[in-house]
Amino acid sequence: QVRLVESGGGLVQPGGSLRLSCAAAGSFFSINTMAWYRQAPGKPRELVADISSIHNTNYAASVKGRCTISRDNGKNTIYLQIDNLKSEDTAVYYCHAEVWRSTLETYWGNGTLVTVSS
Repeated sequence: QVRLVESGGGLVQPGGSLRLSCAAAGSFFSINTMAWYRQAPGKPRELVADISSIHNTNYAASVKGRCTISRDNGKNTIYLQIDNLKSEDTAVYYCHAEVWRSTLETYWGNGTLVTVSS
């Protein structure tokens, strides 16, 4: 089994910054793409950013220029730095990973809440 453990959420004022972390733990051979998704109240879950095993990155238009996704393959961990936070960034942020075990499997974290409010 594989667990994705997110951390770093919280209450931030508009214009502030936050860094989220997601660590993969368990038994697996390797990890392909890892990603951050978010789901705001009453809205569908959406991709924020993803990063491949060779550090190719992809960002949603809504966060491009304000977000940086990074990865430490040695720690099986990804990070999401969000700057100039806006109220519309308020959401539960979920980590997602494609993991090689006997087959390619996908996993979700439980989510971490980010609230942007003054």
